[in-house]
Amino acid sequence: MTETAIFGAGCFWGVEAAFRQVDGVVETAVGYSGGQTSEPTYYEVCSGQTGHAEVLRVVFEPERVSYETLLELFWQVHDPTQVNRQGPDIGTQYRSAIFYVSEAQKEAAEASRAALVAAGHPIATLIEPASDFWMAEDYHQQYLEKNRRIRTGLFRF
Repeated sequence: MTETAIFGAGCFWGVEAAFRQVDGVVETAVGYSGGQTSEPTYYEVCSGQTGHAEVLRVVFEPERVSYETLLELFWQVHDPTQVNRQGPDIGTQYRSAIFYVSEAQKEAAEASRAALVAAGHPIATLIEPASDFWMAEDYHQQYLEKNRRIRTGLFRF
């Protein structure tokens, strides 16, 4: 049995590459979620007019990797203290967000965020119910694997 998790952590290319390395993750897809329009394109999302975030959808086997472990990786692969930006990427489409698909995910995400805040980190990450997931264009899927000469850094705090 599998579950689905959806994370917004800036540009989805590096986020997908990181999650694809996790044992128990059986599928990833990058796309758009959290906005008001149907079937948005990359260029529409980048305009900032659709309200969508660049997101990663992760299908995982919870008996092999827990949602809490995925949350730990989520906090590590981007800077969750930034509002509507990651590094040089600026705009609402790059916001830090967890889109939960169940009450259990909501509770785990809120507890995880609360622990970081209690440790003194000014976390800007939004926690929202999952909405429609719109698959990004094919050339965005597994982008870094297809274009290995591009490197990304991971934020850690």
